[in-house]
Amino acid sequence: AAGRPAPACVLGIDLGTTSVKAALLMGAEQGQVVAESCSRETQAHTSSLEAGPQGMEQNVRRIVRALNECLAALPQQQLQRVSHIGISGQMHGIVFWKRDKGCKWTECGTGPTFEPEEVSHLITWQDGRCSPTFLSSLPLPQSHISLATGFGCATVYWYLKKSPDFLKSYDAAGTIHDYVVAMLCGLKKPLMSIQNAASWGYFNSRSKSWNTDILKKSGFPVHLLPEVGDPGSIAGRTICAWHGIPKGAKVGIALGDFQCSVYSCLTERTDAVLNISTSAQLTVSMPLGFQPPETPDPSSAVTYFPYFNDDYLAVAASLNGGNVLATFVDMVARWTEELGLQVQEPAIYTKIIEAALAQNDSKLSVHPTIFGERHIPEQLASVTNIAVSDLSLGHVTRALCRGIVENLCSMLPVQHLMEMGVRRILGSGSALARNEVLRQEVERIFPCPVIYGKDVDAAVGAAMVM
Repeated sequence: AAGRPAPACVLGIDLGTTSVKAALLMGAEQGQVVAESCSRETQAHTSSLEAGPQGMEQNVRRIVRALNECLAALPQQQLQRVSHIGISGQMHGIVFWKRDKGCKWTECGTGPTFEPEEVSHLITWQDGRCSPTFLSSLPLPQSHISLATGFGCATVYWYLKKSPDFLKSYDAAGTIHDYVVAMLCGLKKPLMSIQNAASWGYFNSRSKSWNTDILKKSGFPVHLLPEVGDPGSIAGRTICAWHGIPKGAKVGIALGDFQCSVYSCLTERTDAVLNISTSAQLTVSMPLGFQPPETPDPSSAVTYFPYFNDDYLAVAASLNGGNVLATFVDMVARWTEELGLQVQEPAIYTKIIEAALAQNDSKLSVHPTIFGERHIPEQLASVTNIAVSDLSLGHVTRALCRGIVENLCSMLPVQHLMEMGVRRILGSGSALARNEVLRQEVERIFPCPVIYGKDVDAAVGAAMVM
């Protein structure tokens, strides 16, 4: 209405593995709504001379450039009304910087912005430099999460043993989203949420503290560890106007992208979230007051992620989802090529789904774990119960789709979900959205209603937390 002040906006940012996304949320009668959003691919992957082919690094300058492009594309009028900024990003990874020279502020077309200065590459969650042998040589963490390659503390140990001079160049470290928060707020020492700290390893979620005694004994540079705070708390305020966002806007402590994705769609404790995109996850809220075990069970398929308000999520995170179907399509394409025929992969995908829809059932049993699983990396895929009657493309595709869902449910059984009081499943992810056979198999396996089309969005979740 005329004369009323314009409502304040909340900016949500997600610094993902391949892209940066920004979303502006505004208050409305039905709650918060997404007024604007923007996404830019980072194209930040770069090679690592030290780690070789096992290394997985990203150029921080390119990530920040994509972030600047995102913000420059949002309406200036609305950015000027931003009062709070929520930031999420890829967990586990680590970036190092010099505290007083982490960035420099410069002018651009939409006002002041920061450019990375004395900053290392981001070593991502996908980094494979820490072999099982190397990991087994490290001290045992006091944590409920098993240590893995790509975890921040494991990467620090790798540099400590393989390239100690590298660490001498820096006096601060964090995830990529911790870095952005530190630069926006001018933090002298980085501040990290419990969600991100747990993802680095050597962090006790019960006491909310690093395993400093264990780390010090092994010569770990504990001065690099950030201070830790609760997710949802304020890390600081912007020290400059930023792309038109006023100086003094409140910035939340950086959050895990997975937790923010769940937060964007999970409204009831009796909901479970099933996401099938490249990989697959089945997630449910743990009861109030739940505490994870003191030590991890390496053979367990379920991990407990710190969520919000001292809650935890039980997560079955499978490495096998839509990527299995993509590999199957690729295999069919190569077979047809070897037979002297040319069929494009999108056409094959459409045809195999049509064929599977014509087959209501298949006695074939496909165990689809071609990419292994974290809890049993040595167990690969298999096909059993092969009969002459079930060799059509439709039968095989139907069995493959069922296998993907059954594999996820073997990690977090349906019976267990029902005992926890789950009343409905929120289905999301690109593979579920485009594959009706997969949806049919989900509905066949889960005895409760399945709701599709929930927008799972970490940037939106990060803004909603604020």
